[in-house]
Amino acid sequence: MIEVSGVKVPLARLDGTDETEARVVRDALLHKLRLPSPDIASVELRRRSIDARKRDAIQLTYTVRAELSGGAKAETTLISHLASRHADGGVSRVSETPFSLPVLSGPRPAERPIVVGAGCAGLFCALALARSGLEPLLVERGDDAARRTRVVALHNETGALDPESNIQFGVGGAGTFSDGKLQTGTKSDSHRLILETFVAAGAQRQILWDARPHVGSDVLPGVVTRVVGMIEEAGGEVRCRCRLTDIDVTGGRVRSVTLESHDDEGHPREERIDASCVVLACGHSARDVFELLRDRAVPMERKTFAMGVRIEHLQADVDSVLYGRSAGHPALGAAPYKLAVHLPSGRSAFSFCMCPGGLVVSAASEPGGVVTNGMSLSDRAGENANAGLLANVFPGDLDGDDVLAGVELQRRCERAAFALGGGDYVAPAQLVGDFLRGTPSSAGGRVRPSYPRGVTWGDVSPCLPDYVRETIREAIPLMERRLRGFSVPDAVLTGVETRSSAPVRVTRGDDGQSVGVSGLWPCGEGAGYAGGIMSAAADGIRTAEQVVASLNQ
Repeated sequence: MIEVSGVKVPLARLDGTDETEARVVRDALLHKLRLPSPDIASVELRRRSIDARKRDAIQLTYTVRAELSGGAKAETTLISHLASRHADGGVSRVSETPFSLPVLSGPRPAERPIVVGAGCAGLFCALALARSGLEPLLVERGDDAARRTRVVALHNETGALDPESNIQFGVGGAGTFSDGKLQTGTKSDSHRLILETFVAAGAQRQILWDARPHVGSDVLPGVVTRVVGMIEEAGGEVRCRCRLTDIDVTGGRVRSVTLESHDDEGHPREERIDASCVVLACGHSARDVFELLRDRAVPMERKTFAMGVRIEHLQADVDSVLYGRSAGHPALGAAPYKLAVHLPSGRSAFSFCMCPGGLVVSAASEPGGVVTNGMSLSDRAGENANAGLLANVFPGDLDGDDVLAGVELQRRCERAAFALGGGDYVAPAQLVGDFLRGTPSSAGGRVRPSYPRGVTWGDVSPCLPDYVRETIREAIPLMERRLRGFSVPDAVLTGVETRSSAPVRVTRGDDGQSVGVSGLWPCGEGAGYAGGIMSAAADGIRTAEQVVASLNQ
């Protein structure tokens, strides 16, 4: 096959259907290569992005793979012909080796690997380990995706919070209810395999080629449930409502773990399991695990993280600014944005987890604390656009020498937001115009807050550290220069967003194991080595590769 990049299609030729897209992309490819139609046996989309730099002439740009009717000889002739007229830019032969999962070369160890946490890092690590023949045990403190969906809905409706199963904890991890965005700035040979696994589990095929792929929080629960099925079919075991309560690291090695589950009547039951391989993929909100690691003297370090608020605009306004007269075209969908500004103070503010046509969600996992996040459904058809509006918190901003000082700062801000909202997980909210003037808000405007527990209008400032508040206040007018309408006075700020990443890193060496604790493999967002679904899943697979390599040695 050949791969051709830079295949451009004017928006006017598309109507949003797969059939039309396939036909016009094929035509554009033939035009670019100057080939008659019969010379191409098949066309496969590999990447699609929207070029909206000229709003009155929006184009979609594709990378495609094509199989020529004449096979390898025809490929050679075509590439030579293009080179002779200096028109070979973006055309190359496909010569890649598909990524493959690691394989155990010797006998299976007597003690099976234990993977703690069934977010994307844990799921893909367990899947890779199971397919290598290691029969891992994957434990997750929260519920399976179906029951977890009901628990989250109950919290949204009544305020009842289950500290063990919520938006943060349960199969799929925090990503299940945060839109399912799959774009990433990281690179890994495993990315294609991850996307193909999601598709095999029920995600839309478009994620294989969309430059900004997403699954949607209405589709993800079914997808992660099927991934669990893949793990079990490959010989792994998955236990929900099963929590890590202790880990024995005697003599600088992992010796065992203690797990707590509950019987059918809800009574707790502890089980100690001998283990020489424990993968910690616990997620960025597993504060009990961080405390356990600190108590067991497992090396950890503070790391930079971010805090702030959710900002909401009308999606129609964002679409109009970014797509002009083409806003609403079915081939475009709801417009996303990504913003970042660097201030003279040395601090930065940036948008995070932008959810087109989405909702602000209640992401609390501890009683008495308000946490916000964002999500979109697969159609992204909601009235509002929302994004985290965050500023960095550096290790030097934290008091004392406790490695978990960042966790305590998060808690203080979450509890302050709970108090400002008036309790029952109602969130504090403020209009952007009032926030910039430093005055409390008494009512909303055109943008209706989508946070499900409701909001209390006032001032969000008291639930933010001073340096975070002032960084955001200084950044909003600068972001307006890059996205007209960003500082519109009736945009809504809802507090507080504290869980964009872990405030600690579980230190690991080049071999993937914890520094000083052999057999302990920190992995994913909670360990401080990923930031998003794709990078977490890739880190899970990378950790599995390292585990298998250590056993093969």
